[in-house]
Amino acid sequence: MTSVFDMDYIECKNEFIDTWGHLATNWGESRTVGMVHALLLIACDPICTDQIMEELSISRGNASNTINHLIELGLLFKEDVPGERKDHFVAEKNMWKVMKAVIRERKKKELDPMIAVLNKLSSIEPSCAKSEEFHKTVKEIQDFSFRADRLLDTFSGKEMNWLMRSMKNIGKR
Repeated sequence: MTSVFDMDYIECKNEFIDTWGHLATNWGESRTVGMVHALLLIACDPICTDQIMEELSISRGNASNTINHLIELGLLFKEDVPGERKDHFVAEKNMWKVMKAVIRERKKKELDPMIAVLNKLSSIEPSCAKSEEFHKTVKEIQDFSFRADRLLDTFSGKEMNWLMRSMKNIGKR
């Protein structure tokens, strides 16, 4: 028999998984990537692919691709479970490391390609008034993008330990 506490837990767990899945789409990832990460993020024990498939009602192919992607991002890890032959997985639960992985991936998908285009366009010399204005605008965007790139590199680097220490002291409950 399921207790009221168990129902509250199940409802809360499902709401968290659904919300994290929607949040992942804002980070440029699929909803399934977010849901699998959320499931493992709140799991007390390592979970195998079959459990992920059952819990989230997703296919083996979808689960496998999602798990592999999360491993590539550094958000999931394989963990041996004594007596089990199946692969089991655990999530990175350090939110600082999770955010760094998200930033690295978004930078790679979005900012790096834009900087490459801006570098190419800014190397072309203007030949008329319209192209001079275009060149000026591209240079300004290039400068801003370069600064954003440096900031994100710093933010996702080890030298940001001071920020993490500061964040721990802000808004302690």
